[in-house]
Amino acid sequence: MKLLTYQTPDGPRAAALAGRLAFDLQTLDPDLPTDLNDFLKLGPQGIERAELGLANQREPAIPLEQITYLPPILAPSKILCVGVNYADHAPETGKEVPNKPIIFNKLSGVLSSHNADILLPRVSEKVDYEAELVVVIGKEGRYIDEENAMDYVAGYTCGNDVSVRDWQLENPGGQWLLGKSFDTTGPIGPWIVTPDELTDPHKLGVRSILNGETMQNSNTSQFIFPIPRLIAFISQVTTLLPGDLIFTGTPSGVGMARKPPVFLKEGDLIEVEIEGIGTLQNRVVADSN
Repeated sequence: MKLLTYQTPDGPRAAALAGRLAFDLQTLDPDLPTDLNDFLKLGPQGIERAELGLANQREPAIPLEQITYLPPILAPSKILCVGVNYADHAPETGKEVPNKPIIFNKLSGVLSSHNADILLPRVSEKVDYEAELVVVIGKEGRYIDEENAMDYVAGYTCGNDVSVRDWQLENPGGQWLLGKSFDTTGPIGPWIVTPDELTDPHKLGVRSILNGETMQNSNTSQFIFPIPRLIAFISQVTTLLPGDLIFTGTPSGVGMARKPPVFLKEGDLIEVEIEGIGTLQNRVVADSN
């Protein structure tokens, strides 16, 4: 099942997809919540009720072309990210392959959606793209065993870990948190795909496309640390909650590693395409604030 959040005159609403049509969850079952975070807390029961509604109802429907997308998860308690998690990316960073996951975070204000603008900060000239598979957590857990970790996954979405490299890497001591947390530098979407539609998230093609040119082209089979390992590792430190997001790392081809470097500029169109999920696209604009 594919699930999204969209804007209405009355506020955000959650919907399920059938082909190119979206159905508000409460038209499928009036007892389903309007927020995807609350929906995920229902677990398999929520999915079953939404699927039953889709099987029996086809009106009213909203064509995807009429959707104003919002981030599928509006207010995660945590946005966690993995550094150097693709074997093909490690060499271009100049770092050795890590023996444990490298974890950092983005502030919640970074989140934006499919078709939303990425704002170029006035204080940087080195804004980079990073195509990533994003894991959406579906239930609460701490000290999760690797063997059971996939039971905690509610679904997957596309993400772009937009990185302000001069802040991240060049400020004294490095400013990873700030360099990864400028407003709008965490677009995700267009929707969440539940695990039943992705039989193996470790065999998915991942690409970034800048103005029609493929910049990154890899596969999640390149993961150094697979998803169960990441969940088990992180949950030793913090309790994972429904709606938490894990950006699982980026493959080779990022802008800062190119010769000459390629950084995002006003007017660019950057797309993240992940096999079995779809395409997240965003236009780059100057921050006028």
